[in-house]
Amino acid sequence: MFTFLNFFGLIDCFNKLQEKPLTKKKEGVPMSAPSRMDETFHIIMKRLVETGRAPHYTEVAAVLGVSTEEGRKTVHKLFSLPMFPGWLYPNTDYITSFPPFNNLPTQYRVTISGHQKWFAQ
Repeated sequence: MFTFLNFFGLIDCFNKLQEKPLTKKKEGVPMSAPSRMDETFHIIMKRLVETGRAPHYTEVAAVLGVSTEEGRKTVHKLFSLPMFPGWLYPNTDYITSFPPFNNLPTQYRVTISGHQKWFAQ
């Protein structure tokens, strides 16, 4: 059976990232540490995959180990990056869309193993 998450390989990607650090193929040297934007992206995507809901910036801040204001600024910075396809609800700090997921209910429901807790864009 075709599933939305398996199509994008998100679950496999997260499992591989948790198993071992990324290394450069030729030298076998660990890659540089992920940037704050990389970490923020990973936190949001992981929470969406696990729970079907995007985290609030206070939750992002707690995982990053920064103040809530720094967490809010980090989330806003991620969504303001050129060519980033997600968006926050207008005039708020709430994550609305984080491709391929949507935090607001849409007509595109995603069901995996009988559980429908995701919406697609």
